[in-house]
Amino acid sequence: CEAERSDKTGCVMLISMKLNRARFTGAALWVTGAIPVAVLVSIAASQVLIGLALLCLLASGARLRLPPIKLPFAVFIAGTILAWLASGDLRAGLPQIRKFFVLLVLVLVYSAFRRAREVRWVVLACGAAAAASALVSFLQFFTKYRAAARAHQPFYQSYVGERITGFMSHWMTLGGEEMMVLLLVAALLFFARAEMRWRITAAACAAVLAVSMVLGLTRSVWLGTLAGGVYLLWAWRRVFIIALPLLLLAAMVFAPVRQRALSLVRPHGDLDSNQFRVVVWRTGLRMIRAHPWLGLGPEEPRLQFMKYLPPDTPRPLPSGYYGHLHNVYLQYAAERGIPTMLAMLWLIGKVLFDCARTLRRGVADTDARFILHGSVAAIIAVLVAGFAEYNLGDSEVLTLFLATVGFAYIAVDAARGFGKPNLQTGPLLSG
Repeated sequence: CEAERSDKTGCVMLISMKLNRARFTGAALWVTGAIPVAVLVSIAASQVLIGLALLCLLASGARLRLPPIKLPFAVFIAGTILAWLASGDLRAGLPQIRKFFVLLVLVLVYSAFRRAREVRWVVLACGAAAAASALVSFLQFFTKYRAAARAHQPFYQSYVGERITGFMSHWMTLGGEEMMVLLLVAALLFFARAEMRWRITAAACAAVLAVSMVLGLTRSVWLGTLAGGVYLLWAWRRVFIIALPLLLLAAMVFAPVRQRALSLVRPHGDLDSNQFRVVVWRTGLRMIRAHPWLGLGPEEPRLQFMKYLPPDTPRPLPSGYYGHLHNVYLQYAAERGIPTMLAMLWLIGKVLFDCARTLRRGVADTDARFILHGSVAAIIAVLVAGFAEYNLGDSEVLTLFLATVGFAYIAVDAARGFGKPNLQTGPLLSG
């Protein structure tokens, strides 16, 4: 009898343990899914969720997984640490070491998610959160327009230095987030079979995001979105690419947009940051030539900028922010050395290669297909925009980027039949 009671007690305890682990597994999925949504509203909230998601995953007993980019990922981290140790100024570089915490997003997403259809709800939620931020930006734009009119100031001159930010603290952050979310939502519209109500919702979010991006007047974001958009249209219906010039001409009707677009070749003095970017890029190249292997160290380009400023630079310096090099490739090479920058490109290239190879083999699951196309478009956009901005140095944009990479590999696994892919044949956005 004692043995029988002991067996029953052990069975009850085992069942209870499995139920608790199942609860933590479900909680990890929900909390991890909330991270890319929360980062569109508050970076502090998203980082709290990162810690909470990690605790839930550990409590669930699930194995922490990293996508098949382990080697370039490890090389990038090791290169960053070596550059930090070699810099001789550990305190100054500590913020970039602490930012490794954000890299957990990639592990969390790939560990917590198993099905492509789970990702689609996160994309829709991101679209809604980004659209809410965009609506706030409309109010900000109207307020700034009225203020310029009351002050009898030219709107363009008063606005370029103080643009709309939505829920974010800077217009570059808002634009970078909107760019990625817009392309993911557009991919959902193009490639996922959806009920009409979800198509209308996604289309409305995409329209609001597009208008906000136009009003943001951020040229790097425009170019990145254009590159990602061309990819999506080419993969979906190539004939519609001919509509892009018409859309661009329509946007140029709005005077501030026309002025901002033309500023690429005809800047308004140093107002449009053309001269300023030339200065920081030339300075960054001098830093890289002087320290090609390990760079100056994290955060050191900001601290040693004047030391590497080209002697022929005209004074006073053009207006702008000299805290980084406004080019993600120059920034990583100057901070951490050329090998570490190449490790970053190796990692991103591996992601793009795996997505392209999976798509080339054919993807029956339309959720996986839209995620793969959307991820490729978003990554292309980040790479193009990175030529004119240190976008991956922004924790908000980096969080969203890492989540997108994790989603891409969830889709790769679903397309290959690993895990528990979504293979339903009916409408995928139902219920």
